Amino acid sequence: MANILSVSDAVEHLAERMQAALRRAQRTDGITLVAVTKLVDPERIAEAYRCGIRHFGENRVQEAAEKRRFLSLPEATWHLVGHLQSNKARHALELFDWIQSVDSVALAERLNRLAAAAGRRVAVLIQVNLGNEPSKQGVSEEGLLPLVECTAALPHLDLRGLMCLPPYFDDPEQVRPYFRRLAELRERLAPRVTSGVNLRELSMGMSHDFEVAIEEGATMIRVGTALFGPRPTP
Repeated sequence: MANILSVSDAVEHLAERMQAALRRAQRTDGITLVAVTKLVDPERIAEAYRCGIRHFGENRVQEAAEKRRFLSLPEATWHLVGHLQSNKARHALELFDWIQSVDSVALAERLNRLAAAAGRRVAVLIQVNLGNEPSKQGVSEEGLLPLVECTAALPHLDLRGLMCLPPYFDDPEQVRPYFRRLAELRERLAPRVTSGVNLRELSMGMSHDFEVAIEEGATMIRVGTALFGPRPTP
């Protein structure tokens, strides 16, 4: 992708790769492409919007706030895909339609209280740390069921599914077992959550491994580099 300079070419190429992965998996459903805009300037984000991208993901609340001041994207849906500190939860609810990184009961309960005060219901995913990596956020497999049960019961959180950020491997095939495991966890949990909660979404796969993620059941992929090119040095 390094030689693809325009966002429009990148969007077209990504769509082709996504459709090919769906065909290999014999899937007929669609995939939500979340364009991860960490360190991407507002002009490039607006260009992606003009090319048809409607879902955008940011890692940090403050960076999202700074960019949103310069953007007018009326049909955009914004996802927080990075770790959310509890003291920034209120600001996050002002900026994002989805919180993909709920990883504790305390955070879920705080988001629910703040969403109730704001008179809204926010879509959330629970982030699972499948690799048990100390450097990454996410609930452990052992803590997943209690967190799912708690979040599903909170009236101002709309629990939609699970998210993971697995260990990085140069060979995407080495990531496949992690994606498969997240799909298995979703299937195991689905019958145990509150009636009316549908754990449909599996947010997994990034620029270097999203095709494998789609083959293993991803419904959302979070793509930055393959869309905007390498990030500048912060």
